Parts: sequence; C-alpha cells; structure tokens
Amino acid sequence: MGAVIDGRVAESWDVALAVTARYGHFTGMQVRGGKVRGLRFHLDRLAAANRELFGAELDLDLVRRSVRALAVTDASVRVFACDDGGRVRVIAVSGPPVEWGAAPKALKSVRYQRFLPHIKHTGGFPQGYLGRLVQLDGYDEVLLTSDDGVISEGGITNLGCFDGERLVWPDAPMLTGTAMQVLEAELVAEGARCERRTLRVADLPAFPAVFLTNSWGVVPVNRVDGHRLKVDETLMARVLSAYDAAAWDSV
Repeated sequence: MGAVIDGRVAESWDVALAVTARYGHFTGMQVRGGKVRGLRFHLDRLAAANRELFGAELDLDLVRRSVRALAVTDASVRVFACDDGGRVRVIAVSGPPVEWGAAPKALKSVRYQRFLPHIKHTGGFPQGYLGRLVQLDGYDEVLLTSDDGVISEGGITNLGCFDGERLVWPDAPMLTGTAMQVLEAELVAEGARCERRTLRVADLPAFPAVFLTNSWGVVPVNRVDGHRLKVDETLMARVLSAYDAAAWDSV
C-alpha cells in the first residue's frame, strides 16, 4: 500500500495525519494501465464536495499529481480531501486492484439513510457495519431504504434497472456514483432513456435486469430479501458492454 500527501510520497510521521483526518470527503477509483475510467466524474465529485464542506475550490491539479505520485499501474486508489487544522490536505492511497466477478449478487434491505447522502464523506462505519451484518446472513450487499421502504442506494453501490429502453435509478437521496454516471452516459449515447423513479423492493421483480454499480464495475442482482429477480442475459450483456466501452482517462 502506498500513500501520498499533497503530491509527495508520505513519510512515517504522516501516518498520524491519515489516521486522524476525520472531517473530509473522498473518491475511490480503479486504476488500470495508469488510467482511470470516468476521471472527470471523480474530479467533479471532489470539487463539488470541497466547495460544500470547506467553502473553497480544491486544487484538482494537485489531486492528479498525487495520484500520479503513487506510481501505480494497476491498483485501487482513494483520494481524500481532509481538514488539518483549518488547511485542506489531499491524501492519496493505493492498494491492490479490485474487480467484481460475474456472479449475480444477493441484497438485503435495511432501513438506513446516510447523513449528507449526496457526498462521499469520511466516516463510513454505519455502512461497513450493516454490510458486515448482511454478509453474515448470507447476502453480498446491503440495500438502504427509507422507513417507508423507498430504495436509495447500496452500502457502497448504486442500484439500477434496465428494460432495454429505459435506464431507471431510484428517485431518493443518494450518492450519484461515478460508475453510475459512466454507464448512464454510455447507454444514453446509444439511445436509451434515463429516468429517476420511486422504487421499492417489491417493484424490482418487474424489471428484466437489475444491477449494481461502483468503481469495481457493474454486476447483476438476482435476489433482494425474499424476492428472486430475473437476469435477462441479453440485456445485461448490453449494460456490461456499454460500461466496458467507456474510455479510460490518463491521470
């Protein structure tokens, strides 16, 4: 694992900053061949969150320099913007690359709403805790809902539905994921329509393809709670092909 702070390789004494930086935001990306899919969405996310949390513009060139300074070809990378005594510091860390397998996922719904859900902020303990609980219960991911059952997002994912003509996302407070934006841009370019809709678990079996997105990629969903979902292989192949066709950007 590597770490870079403000564009320079971190020294041992920098560990304290990385550990204690609790107020901030971040983005997570997969690097392949030194490139990132949907880089502009990652940078837009960081810029918007920085304006809201710190009231200042983030140095996006510093963000890119920090990722490059990790000197990784294939890796998982997270870039944090954190408060350090009134100064915003950029911290980039790398680890082994992660890819989702092709096997469909099973979700368990849990009533929970993230604080400031539109921001990917530090402090992901609740999602981690809930995710661990559902995995112990035999599921792959948690599906977050409101008290009246309206779906918002997964613990670390976005949920989408596709019927061959329409790409449907939940109409609820949630994080607009970078992979979600990449997939939407590609499918819309192919002629698909996109919409937000109030979704509950009972609505999902009506769709021929339900899937999850995050920086690890796109994967089908075949079960939510006690509901078995269809996985139309032709439609899922179209979704996966659209995502795979997205360009990889040089950092």
